[in-house]
Amino acid sequence: MGRGRVTLKRIENKINRQVTFSKRRSGLLKKAHEISVLCDADVALIVFSTKGKLCEYSTDASMERILERYERHLYVERQLNADDPQSQTLEIISEHGKMKARIELLQKTQRHLMGEDLDSLSLKELQNLEQQIDMALRRLRLRKNHLMLQSISNLQKKDKALQDQNNVLSQEIKEKEIEQSQSPPVEQQTHENMSSFQLGTLNLGEIYGAGGEEGEIMEETQRGKSVMPHWMLQYMRQ
Repeated sequence: MGRGRVTLKRIENKINRQVTFSKRRSGLLKKAHEISVLCDADVALIVFSTKGKLCEYSTDASMERILERYERHLYVERQLNADDPQSQTLEIISEHGKMKARIELLQKTQRHLMGEDLDSLSLKELQNLEQQIDMALRRLRLRKNHLMLQSISNLQKKDKALQDQNNVLSQEIKEKEIEQSQSPPVEQQTHENMSSFQLGTLNLGEIYGAGGEEGEIMEETQRGKSVMPHWMLQYMRQ
């Protein structure tokens, strides 16, 4: 006796549904392989389980090439149907459904990574999730260590630059102190200049004598602590 006809409807029993999915999936992948070999056709098969697990098959492991070919073919059809408003509406509805399904999948994956809604995952799926989290943690630690080492290196460079600048300023201060210690004080130089000025005034008074008009002029010059110009002295001699 042959097998009875199976009614196509959702299997309510969770265990029976999982077993049926595993058997039918294997048969579907086998049929896809057979048609690709027998008919020399490019076949790409993508199946997502109710838990979000991916099952795929592609001819000669060329899934990307087949998907690119599909996108090009779909683009040509869109260009041909661009003038048909009904086709555009159907296309928008189809894209909306795809985007909605993708968003739901991403949200579900995000919840799993956050440790939520894990009851529906099997042991193997939990192990895969654990491996993904461990890999992400390793990458985070590597990135953190790299940034910390880079920050330490920058601080060391700044510290060296400040030390060099401090050494230059210290050297300039020492040189200025040495120059000040070798040169006489300002008051001593002022006293020496005043003594030379008074001595020069007295010598002029001795040269022309204390008597006569020239002597009186020289005495007034000495009292005023100023020296007469050379041209005035020559004029008085005449």
